Amino acid sequence: MFETARAILKQDPAAHSLAEVVLTYPGMQALFWHRIAQYFSNHHHSFLASFLRRHSEHRTGISIAPQAQIGKRVFIDHGVGVVIGETAIIEDDVVLLHGVTLGSRHAEDTGRRHPHIKHGAYIGANAQILGSVTVGKFSKIGAGAIVLKDVPDYATAVGSPARIIEKK
Repeated sequence: MFETARAILKQDPAAHSLAEVVLTYPGMQALFWHRIAQYFSNHHHSFLASFLRRHSEHRTGISIAPQAQIGKRVFIDHGVGVVIGETAIIEDDVVLLHGVTLGSRHAEDTGRRHPHIKHGAYIGANAQILGSVTVGKFSKIGAGAIVLKDVPDYATAVGSPARIIEKK
């Protein structure tokens, strides 16, 4: 967790100290509770995992399913309204802004129903990424975009439905 806090301190000009990041950033608190809930989920204590998820959601405004896989140094900035589904995968060094949804499209689907966000991606405010899509390494998703198809590495996607406007 301190590795994440140090990374946030480096990249967020509004952060003034490590203590401030750890104690007041809702994304840090949500990830802390998520890691504990995930432990209980992995050890077949689903009630405790669900209870901790609800506690975290109530305190932070961020809903993370205990089964979601979240990497290192993930920064959930502001956080209110972020929803991360149970089969979502978020790799290292990803930034999510407020209102982001990593959700499913079809309730009857089995297997991976939620997005896979690769290393270094940046997801803008209120972006909706739905279904078993992949957002490539170091890609950017614009604010308010609705992503229903894969986004390649190093691409920028905007709009509803999202379209690629730039690929490096």
